[in-house]
Amino acid sequence: GPNGAGKSTLSAVVMGKPGYTVTAGSVTLDGTDVLAMPAWQRAAAGLHLVMQYPTEVPGVSLVDMLSEALATRGRPSDELPALLRHEASRIGFEERFLHRPLNVDLSGGEKKRNETLQLAVLRPKIAILDELDSGLDIDALRDCSRRVEEMSNDSSAGEPLGVLAITHYARLLTELRPDHVHILVRGRIVARGGAELADLLEVEGYAAFVPEEELAEPPVPARPGSLDELFAL
Repeated sequence: GPNGAGKSTLSAVVMGKPGYTVTAGSVTLDGTDVLAMPAWQRAAAGLHLVMQYPTEVPGVSLVDMLSEALATRGRPSDELPALLRHEASRIGFEERFLHRPLNVDLSGGEKKRNETLQLAVLRPKIAILDELDSGLDIDALRDCSRRVEEMSNDSSAGEPLGVLAITHYARLLTELRPDHVHILVRGRIVARGGAELADLLEVEGYAAFVPEEELAEPPVPARPGSLDELFAL
């Protein structure tokens, strides 16, 4: 979907970010009401968000964070260092970054590789990728999307990873091939189909599915008594 469609809002609501009120609908995971859980329980139950803008956490190492996350899930962390090195090599994430505080002094592409690394280690049931392709160069996009594609087809440790991939562009879907495509505009799904829908979207643009005036972001209303009022005239 285009800017302002509600894609990141959807991911925030599903993961339990404060500040949102759900007025209708439901979200369930294995028959359990997700909306009744605090955010940490949603993560422990198997939901995982790969953030559009990964947060830097000074003073907390990647190893310590993942050790705590595995402990919360009742999984051992004895082999975590070796697993991290293995997963890092698969996506071109330099080993020296494994010992830094979480995401501190990493480039945008390195942060996305780091997010993909965490996803591979934690092995959730459902991964929400909020614009994994944002800020990535061609190599990083290929490495990260291929690793997610592999996890979505790997049933060796149980059910394959389920993926909700949020993106503006079809380039992500070159490696991460979708089973279903939904086009979201102004909070509404205006079209749905298979991978061919993403290919059509790349050629026709969003205007082929909704009137052009609906694609424009709504104007911000002027605040009474402010300079906005003057410039709105």
